[in-house]
Order: sequence, then structure tokens, then C-alpha cells
Amino acid sequence: MFIEILKSKIHRVKVTQADLNYIGSITVDEDLMDAANIIEGEKVQIVNNNNGERIETYVIKGERGSGVICLNGAAARRVQVGDVLIIISYCSMEFEEAKSYKPLLVFPDENNRI
Repeated sequence: MFIEILKSKIHRVKVTQADLNYIGSITVDEDLMDAANIIEGEKVQIVNNNNGERIETYVIKGERGSGVICLNGAAARRVQVGDVLIIISYCSMEFEEAKSYKPLLVFPDENNRI
């Protein structure tokens, strides 16, 4: 039996941009993506600590070392620059394997850097 579990999370990053006119997604600094083992195009859940919103979208690679966290398209209406987010990725795995799996937890600094 397969279950869905937490694969990784980027905890408490700040929104640096919101681009309503972009096609969609969230742009994330590539350093943060690497640290959390998240790839471009991967589905993620975004939790906004400021307003309680939960959004599902996919990741676009942002400039490495820039600290960029940009909500694009319709999701841009759900955030304000400066809002604090948690970016969560999940994976499916066998139940027994999941019992011993340890998710990656990334805690960036106030500038969204590791």
C-alpha cells in the first residue's frame, strides 16, 4: 500500500514578489530548491502564515542565491510581499518504507538564504 507523506518543506520564507500577470506557479531560489530536494515543475503546497491560505501550485526555478520567492498568476492575489510562507512537498511511498523516512526540513534566514 502506498501513502502520501511529507517529503520536504521550506519553513518560513518571505514573499519577495507577487506577479499577477505571469502564467502561474511559484518561483523559488534554486539554492532553496536544492536544499529541499524540490525540482522544477514539482507540485507543492504553499501555506501562508499571515492569512491561513493554502495554495497548490508548481515550482519554477529562480535565480540561485537571490532569495526570490514569487507567487505568480492567480496565486499572487493570495499573498502580500513580506508574507511568511511554508513550502511543502509530498511523495508517495510504500507504507513500511514511509515509517522510517525522514523528511528534509529547510530553515532559511530572514533573507531566504540557507
